[in-house]
Amino acid sequence: MENTEIRVLGIHISHRMKEVAQIQPILTKYGCSIKTRLGLHEVNDNVCSTSGIVLLELIGDVNEMNKLENELKSIAGIDVQKMSFKG
Repeated sequence: MENTEIRVLGIHISHRMKEVAQIQPILTKYGCSIKTRLGLHEVNDNVCSTSGIVLLELIGDVNEMNKLENELKSIAGIDVQKMSFKG
């Protein structure tokens, strides 16, 4: 049986414009493990925040989830937190 769980990653990005070039290729690489992706940042008529949060709902193989998480954690300027749910 496949080693599975549902995992939610919260990624706090300090400098969105600077770090997106490193983050996006990783998210694309593990796209088949990402069920839901939600990006949050402050925006209004006067400001567009340089920081933000990305929430990822991951499914599938735990080994792939771990690889994704570790690659994200290797990027300076971001913080990765997780929640895991096992069936």
